[in-house]
Amino acid sequence: MEASLESLRKENEVLDIFCNLVSIPSPSLKEDKVINWILDFCAKNSIDGKKDNYGNIYIHVPATDPSKEPVMLSSHMDVVGDDSPVDIYLDEEGFIHAKGRTLGADDKVGVACALQLAKDLSKNINFSHGGLEITLTRDEESGMSGIEHVEFDKILSKYVLVCDADKLGQLQISGASYTNAKITVKGLKGGHSGIDIGDETRLNAAKLLAELLAEFPQGAFYKDETGVITSCNLGAIVAGGVQNSVASIVEKGIKTNDYITEIMKKTSTNIINVLGMASYSIRSASVAKENELKDLMSSIVEKFNSKYEGLAEAEIKFEVHLLPFERAKDDRIEKVHTEACRRAGIENEISSFHAAAETHIYCQHKNSKGETFMPTLLGLADVYNMHSASEKVDYMTLLKGYEVIKNTFRVFNEK
Repeated sequence: MEASLESLRKENEVLDIFCNLVSIPSPSLKEDKVINWILDFCAKNSIDGKKDNYGNIYIHVPATDPSKEPVMLSSHMDVVGDDSPVDIYLDEEGFIHAKGRTLGADDKVGVACALQLAKDLSKNINFSHGGLEITLTRDEESGMSGIEHVEFDKILSKYVLVCDADKLGQLQISGASYTNAKITVKGLKGGHSGIDIGDETRLNAAKLLAELLAEFPQGAFYKDETGVITSCNLGAIVAGGVQNSVASIVEKGIKTNDYITEIMKKTSTNIINVLGMASYSIRSASVAKENELKDLMSSIVEKFNSKYEGLAEAEIKFEVHLLPFERAKDDRIEKVHTEACRRAGIENEISSFHAAAETHIYCQHKNSKGETFMPTLLGLADVYNMHSASEKVDYMTLLKGYEVIKNTFRVFNEK
């Protein structure tokens, strides 16, 4: 199978670029080797590529027709995993793997296709286009510090194609925010569960928290034709007499895969609890729908406080960790991508996604002309089991993915 992979690499340059890239380990913030390989590739192929002050790479293929708009491709160079050697192989079903570790197809599929397009355009000076920009970032997987350091005000393009989805033909036009909701319920008296249990003014905060949470929505809060737009998920509940149990675990240095069961072994049941806390994640690709959900949760807390005034009180706080990537009114890329996929003989899938990507950062910034970026998230290959030792990519879909991105650039410049 090794010989078969070698022969395929000789026949398909984008596959060869991909295999070279994934063979270089590049965990987050340790991307130096792959950065050097990419810069060497650019130098050998007369492509204008350079590092910024943070180590991100910016590539520019000048316009052959300045009257047309440029477009930018964006991918990240880091991968989940360590810097141990990467030994790749092709199985009998046409999947490329790495032996015993993550492959790094996320996102070296995107990097490979971007580099191949830059090389092809640099050779084909007769093709009329408005220019191609490529941004290759560091540290997307662990902290997104690379995209945060991009020099946005030097970028010419308004449209950004972030090539980081995991299925061929995907075009994801919005992405969810990440907001935490922290709920606290306090009983105002407390007491002994035997001596004071008959006092109806001594309310149990753990029981009250359960009552409050039962009123909150769970799961998909709002959907449209692109999928789940806004959701709410209960992440954790902490309440009751866990102090002594947790203290014992810390004191004894207990290690376990099941701390919940371990904590429950010694929880106190003879107290009327005065404190309960819960945390939620809120994800939304719509600011309006996220605000609607927050207002609903806040109103439930207000009703609770009115009901138990003088006996208990609840509080909710929202912590925004990532702003949403909202769907743009401009549907140019949707039309371009649909036609590009049609020419490649596949159907695209336009959807919203409920995770985070660099799209979320781009849409908060402006280019050199003061225009707000309009990003979309594209899939250029079928990648399975991402971020795991069983990660694999269907090499045939990678070849088709390059055809899609090449068609996308061509159709974009025809409009």
